[in-house]
Formats: sequence, C-alpha cells, structure tokens
Amino acid sequence: MLDIEKNVLTSKDFESNQEIRWCPGCGDFAILKQLQNVLPTLGIPKENFVMVSGIGCSSRLPYYMNTYGMHTIHGRATAVATGLKLSRPDLSVWIITGDGDALSIGGNHLIHLLRRDIDVNILLFNNQIYGLTKGQFSPVSEQNKITKSSPNGTTDKPFNTLSLALGAGASFVARSLDREAKHLQEVLKSSHEYTGASFVEIYQNCHIFNDGAFDKYTDRKTRKNNVIFLEQNKPLIFGENNEFGIVLDGYKPKIVALDVNNSINNLFIHDKNDKLKAQILSNFSEFGLPEVFGVIYENSILKKLNTDFQSLENDTNAINLLISGNNSWRVL
Repeated sequence: MLDIEKNVLTSKDFESNQEIRWCPGCGDFAILKQLQNVLPTLGIPKENFVMVSGIGCSSRLPYYMNTYGMHTIHGRATAVATGLKLSRPDLSVWIITGDGDALSIGGNHLIHLLRRDIDVNILLFNNQIYGLTKGQFSPVSEQNKITKSSPNGTTDKPFNTLSLALGAGASFVARSLDREAKHLQEVLKSSHEYTGASFVEIYQNCHIFNDGAFDKYTDRKTRKNNVIFLEQNKPLIFGENNEFGIVLDGYKPKIVALDVNNSINNLFIHDKNDKLKAQILSNFSEFGLPEVFGVIYENSILKKLNTDFQSLENDTNAINLLISGNNSWRVL
C-alpha cells in the first residue's frame, strides 16, 4: 500500500477571496488573523468548521473565512448555532458576535446558551461601542460616555461581561486582547479544547468611533501596571518590575508591594477550576485593580464529563448503561 501524504493546512487555507471591508486600523483584522492561524493547528478537516455570526462589524467575519458560515440576524447567532450543533455535533461551531449583538438584543439567547452548555465557541468582540451603526453607546460603554445616542452622557451602568457569563452558568470563561497575538492564540486553542460552551471576551479597538478605549492595557507605557496575565497555579503579580502582587483580605482582593512583609507565597494563586476565585477575578476592575486576561474559569469536572460523553456518543450499549444507572450526564 502506498503512503499518501496528508494535506497539511495553513492559515492561507482559511483565507477567503472576499475583500475585507473593515475600517483601516480596526482590531477585527488582528482577531481574524489569529483565528486563521489557530484553526489549521486543531487537527480538524476544514469542511467541519462553521462560523456563525449576528449583526455588527464583527459579524462580517464569516465572509473572510474560507469555511462554512452563516451570517444570521441581530442577536440570534447563538440560537442558530445551538440548532446547528445539536443537529450536527461533529462540527466545530464558532459564534462571532459583538458587545451590542450579544449583550443587547441577543442577551437572552446568550445566557441560555451558556447555562445549557452547548459545545460551541463564543467569541465576543468588545469595543464598548456600536460601530456598524456609527457610534452609539452599547451595554458595556462606561457611564457618562458621550456618544451620538447619549449627548449628555450615558446613565446606565455597564455590564461586567465576565460576571454575566459566570452568573449564567458558563463553564469556560476567558478574556484576551486583539493586540496580544500569542496570548489570543493560546486562549482560542483553550476554547476549542474545552468540551462545552466556551465564552471568550476579546477587547477590540474601534479606531473610528471609540479609539483608545483599551490603551492602558495595550500601551507599553501603562500596560504593565494595568494588566495581569493569568497562569494556572501561579501568583498574581504585576508592575514594571513585577514589584506588586494581589492578596485576598477575606474575599476582597487588594494590592501589596512585594517586600519582606509580603512574599510571593502569600499572594492570590490563580486556579481556573475555582469558581469563587473566578468571580473575584471578574470584578477586579470594580476594586480598582489591574484587569485580568487568560482563562478565568474552567469547570474541570464538566469538561471530563462532557468529553467522556462525546467519546461514548456512538456506543449504544454504553449510553443505555448510563441511562439505566444513576449517573448524571450532561447531554449536549
């Protein structure tokens, strides 16, 4: 028998022939590129990827991916993706949405998808503004923000997207940035590896209508004092020379200087499997602390449960045994 060389996919295989119609400088370009870089490494046939989007600048992404895709209606990408995944569990389904599309008109669909733990990957592009409709405030715009739809400043308190996801029962929650290429790639890979609903918030700059919204997290002059990149079982440290750390005073996080009184051994240790710690991390900005990036929460028990179930989904005898027993399994 002749050995047939396997076709090795590259990022070029995921580039469509469509003209990319985003504004020059938009953070969507960077996210698109990292997604195209990651998908070839996942070991999945290209025809098994599907991009599902709603309405907004981010939701044009399926046109620019050489995969199957659906450009659906406002806020309903999550509903369409749910139906697709339940009918075709063999597909790798990615939901592309924005802070307006997912958190405003699509809010109800999002929270119920998360609580049902459907095995899809949700990428929420957060630029804190409505970009496609030319600069109105969104559910995550900061208070007192002057926009075309809030000439006197917004009065609504913005959503905390990580807390919202955790409160809805999300079993995988993460955050990254458009300008952190390697970090974003690692988060996208982790999202894919998780069996269940993966929620990834991506801070994305809107060069035209909300430029600089995340500068303090991306500018070299300020980022080290305002960003903590989470690593499993590692202490939370930040600063120009890693001179500061985070400790827990009860359940309240606070900043301490690393000196003879505060060693690394006393610091808040990140554990992505600890939901209580994840909830604390999701509220760091409300404590005036640096913003956190990485995998905030991953339910390791559900991950194993869902993975085991998928491996048995074609084994009729095993499934009948599970149904007849007292095991509690989450059906995808």
